Amino acid sequence: MSVRCAEVTSVGTDEIVVHAVTGADEELVTRIADREVRTSGPHHVVRVDGLRPGVEVAIEIEGAPPDLHLPSTVRTLEQPPGRLLATVATANDVHFGEVECGRIGGIPEEQMGPVLRAGPDEPPYPETMNRAVIDEIAALGPDAVVVKGDLTNLGTEAEYEAFLGAYGRLGPALHHVRGNHDAMIDPTLARNDAPFAVDVGGVTLAVLDTTVPGTDRGRLDADQIDWLAQVARDRSGPVLVFGHHHLWKLDATRRPETYFGIRPDDSEALARVVAAQENIVGYFAGHTHRNRVRRFASARHVPFVEVGCTKDYPGVWAEYRIHEGGYVQVVHRASTPAALDWSERTRHMFAGLYRDYALGPLSHRCFTETW
Repeated sequence: MSVRCAEVTSVGTDEIVVHAVTGADEELVTRIADREVRTSGPHHVVRVDGLRPGVEVAIEIEGAPPDLHLPSTVRTLEQPPGRLLATVATANDVHFGEVECGRIGGIPEEQMGPVLRAGPDEPPYPETMNRAVIDEIAALGPDAVVVKGDLTNLGTEAEYEAFLGAYGRLGPALHHVRGNHDAMIDPTLARNDAPFAVDVGGVTLAVLDTTVPGTDRGRLDADQIDWLAQVARDRSGPVLVFGHHHLWKLDATRRPETYFGIRPDDSEALARVVAAQENIVGYFAGHTHRNRVRRFASARHVPFVEVGCTKDYPGVWAEYRIHEGGYVQVVHRASTPAALDWSERTRHMFAGLYRDYALGPLSHRCFTETW
């Protein structure tokens, strides 16, 4: 039996999830802690819950040697102190209307391929991936959901309506903000009155509009910076900040004005607000299609997070459980058979480099932050 693509995908305070791929009817044995689980291929998903927080757990998949993405042991996340205040879910880069996956500008497919498309008898892959994510978020039943940009592919009204029709199933818990793809035609599409704040359970979600219409670049004008500072001053509870674009590397020596994230000056302004307002406990973005966390001494080592995209590998969404003394981030991989089939096809994009870029270290996907 040939086991491929074995990964520890998610770790929470009480659960561990692993994925692997084999032949269509092959049986796979996975051992997590003291439990043995048998699954049938091609896509294997093993979720073991009921574990204790902050303990080392042994993991073994028969036929898959340990490696960077399949360590032999994993530590469950620590439980934050205090009572649970709110549960929040996020998704980003959902790209309704997209029909080609893996193309970079004008670079020929033979150099940076493959470029992938849904089969003639398959639904569009954004529908496949987002349907799975919406089902999983609905099953969680969070207090709020934030979809943080690139709701569409080309920024058409029809694509935006498709997004609203799909995610509207989540009801009044749903909140969204535009990304660069959404402002390619109409600079007001999906503007949604951002910035705005969502207060739930003593937690504030501050949602920023980082988009520069007609470009892939990000910005935060002085009005939004001042707005965020005032929101934090007006609240006593934790403030989690969301936007589409990621932060510039604050300690970099170059200051490119064409940076595809938030421009350097605006990134520094955001970091100054985070440094000054101790109840701002994280900034969460999409845009890069990767899972990554960066911390900077100049911003109190607060996590600046990027979460991978929903539309292709690894096909993820994020869960936040926010307590009085901290929160847990867990990135989940959409795991319906159809979603796994598509996301496995796309893991080898960009000349085989995509998996290591997009998945990121486990500690950048799943972590506990306390204060």
